[in-house]
Amino acid sequence: MHIVVVGGGVVGVTTAYELNRRGHQVTLLERHGITGNETSKGNAAQRSYGVVYPWADPSMVLKAIPWLFKADGPLKLRIPPSVEAVRFMFATLRYAWSPGLFGLNRRAMLRLGMHSRDRFLKLEKELDLAFDGAHKGLLHLASTPEAMDGYREVHQLLEEMGIASRLLTPEQAREAEPGMVGPGPLYGALSFDTDGTGDCHLFSRALAAECEKQGVSFRFNVEVENLVAGERRVDAVAIRNEQGLREVIQADAFVISAGCWSPSLVRPLGLNLPIYPVKGYSITVPLRDADRAPASTIHDDNYKVVSTRLGNRLRATGFVELADFNRDIPESRLATIRKSVESRFPGCADLKAAETWTGFRPMTPDGPAIIGRGPRENLYLNTGHGTFGWTLSAGSADVIAQIIDGEEPAICLDAFRPGRFQE
Repeated sequence: MHIVVVGGGVVGVTTAYELNRRGHQVTLLERHGITGNETSKGNAAQRSYGVVYPWADPSMVLKAIPWLFKADGPLKLRIPPSVEAVRFMFATLRYAWSPGLFGLNRRAMLRLGMHSRDRFLKLEKELDLAFDGAHKGLLHLASTPEAMDGYREVHQLLEEMGIASRLLTPEQAREAEPGMVGPGPLYGALSFDTDGTGDCHLFSRALAAECEKQGVSFRFNVEVENLVAGERRVDAVAIRNEQGLREVIQADAFVISAGCWSPSLVRPLGLNLPIYPVKGYSITVPLRDADRAPASTIHDDNYKVVSTRLGNRLRATGFVELADFNRDIPESRLATIRKSVESRFPGCADLKAAETWTGFRPMTPDGPAIIGRGPRENLYLNTGHGTFGWTLSAGSADVIAQIIDGEEPAICLDAFRPGRFQE
C-alpha cells in the first residue's frame, strides 16, 4: 500500500519508518529542506516516559496567574492575547475542571510513554543511530518541601503502574548528579530511572537517512495545500512543489503528522483539531567542564527549566508561552534559562556561546495527542503531542501503523481519539 505521511518532524519520520518496516511504500512530505527542523530541532532533549502528563492539570490552574506576573515565571501570555489564545485557555480550563479526566488521561499517556520506551529500545537495537542518546534516567528536583510532598503522590502512582522511580534525599540527588554543586534550593528529588535523553533533531535526520536506504521517498521544500477528498476517501494531496508548481500526489492512505499545521488540513473535511502552538525556548551550549555538568536530565522546579547532557553539549529548555506563531526570542527568556543552569551546575558550560531556539509545541487543550482514524476511511492522524512529541514518537508511530494495518493497537487509545473534540 502506498502511504503519504505529511510532516517531517520526529513523529512523521518515526511513522514513516514503522510503515516502511511493515512493507508499505511511503512518501513523506516536508516543508523544510531537512527533517526534524521545526519543533523537533531544539526541544528539551528528554525522553521522559514516566513524566508525561496532560496539559489540562487542575493543580496548575491556581498557580498559573501568579506565574504570568512573575519575571522568571514559566508561563507567559502575549498581551493582548489573540482570540485563538483565549479560546485555547478557556478550553483548557474546561478540561482541567472535568471531574476525573486528568487522572484518566495521565494514566493513558503514561501507558503510551512506556510503550514508546519499549519501541525506542528495540529501534536502537535494530539501527546504529548517532544522536547523543542514552537511558540514564531523569531527576525532578524539589525546591520546596511542598514539591517533595507532590512527588510522593506521583511516586505512588508510578509504583501502581509498575514504572520504576525513586524518592531521593538531597544527598542522594547530589550523589546521582555530582556536578550539581550550585546554591539552588534542594529538598530532595524524584528519580525516573528508565527515562532517556537524546538530540531529537539528530535522531530525526539519522532515522530519515535509514528510511531512505530502505526506499522511503522524501519530498522536501514542499507546501501541502489541501487534501483532495470525496465523501468516503481521500484520493490525493495537493502540494506546491520545489519549483512553486502545483502537483497532486495520489496514494492509498494518508497520515497527518504536521504538528501545529495539522488543523488546517483536516478542517475542510469537518474535523476540528484545537491544536495550539505553545511556544518554548532553549539554548544549546558547549560544555566547559564535563565533570560539573549534568549526567543526564535535570528538571529544576525552581525555574521550571530542563537541563540535559548531550555528549559534549548542554541543552537547557524552558517556558510555556501563548503567543501564537511569534518567533521572537526575548533576552529575558534566555536570561532565566541561564540562571537555572548556573544555580545548579555553575561553570559547567559556556553560556555565552549559546545556540538559541524557539519552537511551537502542538498542544491539545486536554493534553493527550491525537492518534487514530480521521474523518475519511483512509485518513489517519498522529499529531498534537504537545511537549512530549520526542518522548511519545516511537510509541505513537507503532500504534498508528497497527491501526492502518487493521490490527488491535498495543494500548487503549480512547484518550487519544481524533473525534473527541466534536463530542
